[in-house]
Amino acid sequence: MRLLLLLTTVFFVFTTTAQQGNWVAQMHRPDGNNIAFTFDWKTENGHPVWYIKNAAEKIKVQNITVAGDSFIVQMPVFESQFRIVVSNNTINGVWIKRGAVKTQVLPFTAIQGRKRFVAGGSPTQNISGRWAVTFGEGAEAELSVAEFVQKGNLLTGTFLNASGDYRYLEGIVAKDSLLLSGFDGGHAFLFKAHIQDGNTITNGIFYSGDRGKENWIAVKNNAAKLATESVAMFTKAGQESLDFTFKNLKGEPVSIHDDRFKNKVVIIQIMGSWCPNCMDETAFLSEYYNNNKQRGIEVIALAYEYTTDWQRSVNSLTKFQQRFNVQYPILNTEVTVGDSLKTEKTLPQVTSIKSFPSAIILDKKGKIRKLDTEFYGPATGVHFDDYKKEFEQTVNDLLKENQALLYNFKPNHHGQQ
Repeated sequence: MRLLLLLTTVFFVFTTTAQQGNWVAQMHRPDGNNIAFTFDWKTENGHPVWYIKNAAEKIKVQNITVAGDSFIVQMPVFESQFRIVVSNNTINGVWIKRGAVKTQVLPFTAIQGRKRFVAGGSPTQNISGRWAVTFGEGAEAELSVAEFVQKGNLLTGTFLNASGDYRYLEGIVAKDSLLLSGFDGGHAFLFKAHIQDGNTITNGIFYSGDRGKENWIAVKNNAAKLATESVAMFTKAGQESLDFTFKNLKGEPVSIHDDRFKNKVVIIQIMGSWCPNCMDETAFLSEYYNNNKQRGIEVIALAYEYTTDWQRSVNSLTKFQQRFNVQYPILNTEVTVGDSLKTEKTLPQVTSIKSFPSAIILDKKGKIRKLDTEFYGPATGVHFDDYKKEFEQTVNDLLKENQALLYNFKPNHHGQQ
């Protein structure tokens, strides 16, 4: 046993040391349209670490273990992992991602290098700017917005739609062709297209995961706007406050009526551990809460998971909690994201939840003051900045509103208002 442990340790140290550096990875779809990304393999404090790179984002992956002659690389968020074998200067294995009803398994390879795509010529156009995008065709068409930044062959950017954004994407423009990709453990995306001219992108195809595929086109439009009516949420007639009790990750009941939340501005985060945009919102809300809770602010996360399996849900939500240092309660509603009656079962005071993440903001009296279904993350740049400013202004206004009530309090001669 001691010899086996020693051999495993030697293999572990040798392999992780020998394979340090930059890698170009490929997720191999059955149709041959492989999804590329890059990562750095490092050793920190004697342990292997990956840094998965997409444009300005680096995702640190620390849960890397040895299983025989293989490595298991567990993503820090999502039910997503790699099982790989390292040989010489190549990596072979699979990417495994659990879903609501099926598990995706894609062959995975990587070679040492820095560039996810190799440019096949100088670009004929610079497509930096804002674009009006149409995904799909006919009655199924979805209007979106793309924002690109091109520097030489290098292209970065993202797509925004009514329910969120496609997070960090990176790629190239080679001659009249566009390639963009992104991988964060939840999303595995590839975009291809033909650049017809400086104002028109045609023949676009969007590949997602193991089999997702959708056509897209785009027209340059610096004034392009998103229509968000399809995901809007409203308070139902005659309703003005919420009424719920769900269990936290320890199995303890937490109610919106608990003393902790009385006389405070409360943000209800509607999320799921499967949702990449929820990852960005959780990072924002966690930092905001930790910096502002002393001002009379509380946050409650309501989670809608893939299944009603309590332990599976708690395991996934705990990864969120640990990754983003979440100090506010995360509650498992035990209602699935795919349940058509999820709103009626959990928040019957509002209309249907159509977008993840969403948020409901309550004033100090517990009244619903804002329903927010338009979160855009840090990959969207100015849109994320605008979101934060509007969010903070809403909370500040509610805090001032209640302070004003206290300042205007004038007791009569009996000590009563």
